[in-house]
Amino acid sequence: VQLQASGGGLVQVGGSLRLSCAASGRSVSQYNMGWFRQLPGKEREFVAVIRMSGSIAYADSVKGRFTISRDRVKNTVYLQMAGLRPEDTAVYFCAARYGARGDLSSVQTYEFWGQGTLVTVSS
Repeated sequence: VQLQASGGGLVQVGGSLRLSCAASGRSVSQYNMGWFRQLPGKEREFVAVIRMSGSIAYADSVKGRFTISRDRVKNTVYLQMAGLRPEDTAVYFCAARYGARGDLSSVQTYEFWGQGTLVTVSS
């Protein structure tokens, strides 16, 4: 599967942004689809995942503010971000894992990655 992330940009503190991850090939519902983010010089960190089953998990740092969802018709996974904070500034990546094995909060588990989209939250 090929992944194309988009939707990043500059937003003020407290604002909202929706990221999209368009997939080509298999349906997104056949993959565990994750969102990660990375600051320069830091490790990529888990943000959210929507599993093949439809169950969802979030990092504690974004719980209650971010929402992950998928659209089978558009074959796209979204990350709706609200209540944005300066510490949410990062490059955001979407990723896909085919099959249920592995820790879905771990970068190493994922087989396919999008190119990343930059989110900047200004105070």
